[in-house]
Parts: sequence; structure tokens; C-alpha cells
Amino acid sequence: MFGPNQTVYLHLYDIMVEAMEGVKMELADCCFPLVKGVVASNKTEVAFKDVECAILVAGMPRKVGMERKELIGINTRIMKEQALALKNFANPHVRVLVVANPANTNALVVANNAGIDVKQITCLTRLDQNRAIAQIASKLNCKVEDVSDAFVWGNHSEKQCPDISHAVVQTPNGPKRVVDLVEESWLESFNKTVQERGAKVIEMRKASSAASAAKAIVDHFRDWCLGTNKEKIVCMGVYSEGQYGIPKGIFFSMPVVCYGGEYHIVDDLVLSESTRTMLKNSEEELLEEKKLEIAYEEIKQHSNVHE
Repeated sequence: MFGPNQTVYLHLYDIMVEAMEGVKMELADCCFPLVKGVVASNKTEVAFKDVECAILVAGMPRKVGMERKELIGINTRIMKEQALALKNFANPHVRVLVVANPANTNALVVANNAGIDVKQITCLTRLDQNRAIAQIASKLNCKVEDVSDAFVWGNHSEKQCPDISHAVVQTPNGPKRVVDLVEESWLESFNKTVQERGAKVIEMRKASSAASAAKAIVDHFRDWCLGTNKEKIVCMGVYSEGQYGIPKGIFFSMPVVCYGGEYHIVDDLVLSESTRTMLKNSEEELLEEKKLEIAYEEIKQHSNVHE
């Protein structure tokens, strides 16, 4: 994740103290040579102290019968608490990866409350990219490492936009464009498969993605910290500054390259009309989520005034 010889100190934060202590015991029993220490606490001033890389996975999962606005309201409160902990106790140059859903809007809550540069905050969409690459490799009967420049745009939801128009696969005869090797009918089913993969995993295992999400987190941080190269495109949920006509002020999955310890948005890709339409749909969903988050904050402030 941070290189083959980089030692780490893990800080765990949870309100379920006994379960967290059990995880700490397991980490000790794993005898990881690069893990030099583990701090486990339900106190933010302990768990967040001086952290340099924060992975925010704590959030309420959506339950049967729960409206999306309810979920956003609950998770806005949780994310705000963690954002304030980052502001008060973390290293000022901390890198933040938001995983808890709705990840894009949760990242916005963190950005609004953590008091750090928005470029220090990202949300996880690498899992969607990995799902896309896995489908391509399966279709072409090739190794996953031979597929590059497939990524997703937008929200980490079923409104995401998988994009393989720039994807390349290495073959015995040299690099080939993926779109030249697959049928139009497969492309249509591909989008739906990637968009609905998370829901399908929940349906089959009765729980959210775990191992694949952990792998995506590792991929995300490895590329962010160690770099890709200036030509290999990956995707991250990042703060929009208006690239590709996406409104400023939302976190949107975009194509990036990583070097110098930072991500850099690839802002010169040519997009098809169908891709632009899908981006618009994802944009509208994120703007609606932002409205719900703002409404929750206004209600909370109003209730605090009258307490």
C-alpha cells in the first residue's frame, strides 16, 4: 500500500470497543512485519492523533424501508464528527479516503468541516474501476494487469458511468483498443453489470463487499502515495473544479494520474454523447444528495438554536 518497506502504525476508531479490541488482537496475531503498533480507541483525540492517512469507513448502511434522505442525514452527522476530529487532531497534511456510503456526498461533508485542502480528500470509486477491469479481462480471456485506462465517472451508485472508450488491452500482437474487440451487445450489458455489481454482491452474500473493497482501498492509496505514471489512468472521487462541465462543489469520480504525491485530473479526454448523458444523470443525483445534506444541516442548526 505504501511500499514494500514502509512501516506503519494503525489507529482504529470505533464505538464498539470490544469488537475493536478483537480486531487489534487479530492484527497482533498476524505478525505483520511492517505493522509497528496498533492504537484502538473510542476517543477521537486518541484515535485521530497525528494520523497521516485516514480511511473513513464508519457509516450507517441503508436499511429496508429507509429513505435515502434519512441515510444521508444520519451519515452527515457521523461524517461531521470525524471531520472535526481530523481538523482538531490529525496531521495537517493528512490524506483522507472516504469509503462509507454515500461516499461522494460524505466526502463533501468532510471537506466542509475538516479545515483542510479539498485536494487532501477523496472518495472510493476504485472498486467500480476494478469491477470494470475484471469484466473486460473475463470477456477477453486475458490477465487483469493487461487491461488499462478503464475507469468510471460520477457517483458511487447505480448512476455511475463506466467508460472503456479509452481502455487498452495488451495482446501478443501489441496493444488493442478494448472497444474494437467486443460486441456492441456486450458493451450494453457491461455497463449494467458494473453499475449493479455492488447490489448483486449484497444479494448473494447478504453483506456488502468486503475483500474487494479492501483491495480497492489499497490500490487507491498506493497510486495516490507512490504514483501511477503520467500515462496510466485510474479514477478517484475528487472535488470538481468544473472539469468536463461538472459543477464545482461536488465530489465526482474522474480520470486521474498520480505523481509527486498528488492526483492530477486528466482533463482533455474526448467524450461521446452517450457518456455525457450518463455524466449528467450522475451529476443530477449528486446535486440532489447535496441538497439533502444542506437541508439536514439547516434543520440541525435550527434545532440547536431552540434547545
